[in-house]
Amino acid sequence: MKLTQEQRIQLHEFNNLTKSLSFNMYDICYTRTKEEREAYIAYIDEQYNSDRLTKILTTVAEIIGAHVLNVAKQDYVPQGASVTVLVSEGPVVEVPNESFEESPGPLPDNVVIQLDKSHITVHTYPEYDPNEGISTFRADIDVSTCGEISPLKALNYLIHSFDTDIMTIDYRVRGFTRDINGQKMFIDHDISSIQNYIPDEVLDQYHMIDVNVYQEHIFHTKCKLREFDLNNYLFGYTKDSLSSQEQLEITERLTIEMDEIFYGKNII
Repeated sequence: MKLTQEQRIQLHEFNNLTKSLSFNMYDICYTRTKEEREAYIAYIDEQYNSDRLTKILTTVAEIIGAHVLNVAKQDYVPQGASVTVLVSEGPVVEVPNESFEESPGPLPDNVVIQLDKSHITVHTYPEYDPNEGISTFRADIDVSTCGEISPLKALNYLIHSFDTDIMTIDYRVRGFTRDINGQKMFIDHDISSIQNYIPDEVLDQYHMIDVNVYQEHIFHTKCKLREFDLNNYLFGYTKDSLSSQEQLEITERLTIEMDEIFYGKNII
């Protein structure tokens, strides 16, 4: 049911809907030696340490119009980091019309909106294959809100905050709220695909698959880079230093790794 802005804000007490966005990204690198692998993991740990991740999550809170109540962060040994941000509703009661449309969110201008207590978390997972010389970095970000704006409005900023080869994005609306007449509302905005919240210039860069269960308000999108340049996957050198055979072998290993992550199954 399509609702006007006036109908949206005429709720009984506050919005009880829980809207959850899960943004999962992978960065992949070929590391042919133990030294290269350790250097790559050290680089990732520096690039995505808990301080930088806190800044990213704080900006997400600004985009969805939330107040940061508490931040818990941790850098792990030997690698990895986690940040959890507890947020509460923003003070601004005026709701911008564009907040309800299926469109990419800001980069990173503030969108002010009311929402109840919510949280934002990120965890990172550096990992490597001991046999194939491939290292991967994964970051999982979850944005859960109980308010009128969808956390999907933060998706555009999150995509631009990471160097991403593969993305898995899940969105779900749970619970219900009531209008002033007591009528239940199980979702308060129109959505046909997560892809509508991703700008065209990003859509053009990725192969994408959608799996949506509309009657359950569950939406799933997977993305894999279209263009493959081997130089982007070598750490500390370029493909010119490799023989043609080495280039072919490394390219095959990397593309298999990316396909297995994208399709969620072992190919070999």
